[in-house]
Parts: sequence; structure tokens; C-alpha cells
Amino acid sequence: MRYITGAVALGAALVLGTLATTAQAVAAPAQPARTGGLYAPSELVLTMGQGDSRATATVQRAVTLTCMPKAGGSHPNAIAACDQLRTVAGDFSAVTAAPSQRLCTKEWAPVVVTADGVWQGKRVSYTYTFANPCTMTDGRGSVFDF
Repeated sequence: MRYITGAVALGAALVLGTLATTAQAVAAPAQPARTGGLYAPSELVLTMGQGDSRATATVQRAVTLTCMPKAGGSHPNAIAACDQLRTVAGDFSAVTAAPSQRLCTKEWAPVVVTADGVWQGKRVSYTYTFANPCTMTDGRGSVFDF
């Protein structure tokens, strides 16, 4: 009987030792939870300013635009801007190269627009220079209309 009690005690000690080691391994810090769910993030900062290039432009306005999981941010018309970007698959060149139906003066008063952030999980950094404010607002849609 002495041997059985000793064997049970030894077995219990081994089990408890194993559980204690496993508990320590499980207690390691966990990775932060992903908050976006199944959607790839789409969060952008859009700016508009006067100047010849991104480096020399003076930013006059800036907004944030979030498109996933729902439209939001400080953009005044986030839903329409997100819809326009979805239509062109996030191609900002397609947004700024929309055909013009309006007559604008030929004055050189450059307006620089930028988009930086993430579109559907991919890093975005875009810059375009319009000749003047008239050419910027002519049929370009909602993305840079703020």
C-alpha cells in the first residue's frame, strides 16, 4: 500500500508541475486583437493646398476619409467619396483625370491635392497638381471636394 500511495503522490506532483509550466506559457502576452473584422482597412488623409509641388505647397485644407467598414471621417461627403473610389478601384489617377466639360481660364494658380494612407489594405501616397482651382473642381467628383 505504501508503494501505491507513493506512486499516486509522484504522479500527482508530475501532473501539477506540467500544469504549472503550461499555465505560464499560456499567460504570455497575447497579440492585440484586430479591430477591422473581415474588411481590409481604407483610411486616408486628403489635403489641398496652393503651390507648384507637394514639397512647396501650403496646405489649406485637410480631411480624413474612412471607407471600411463604413464611410466616415471628417470629409464632408464621405459616402460619395468612398463610392467614387470604389468605382475606380482606388485609382486616384482616374479621379483626377476625369474629362472636363467646363471652360476654365488658362491662369497658373496651381492647386496640389494629396492622398496618403491605406486603401483596401495597400499603402497609398498620391499627389496631383491642377493648373488652377477651376480645373480642380471641374467634374472631378467628391474625393477632393472639401
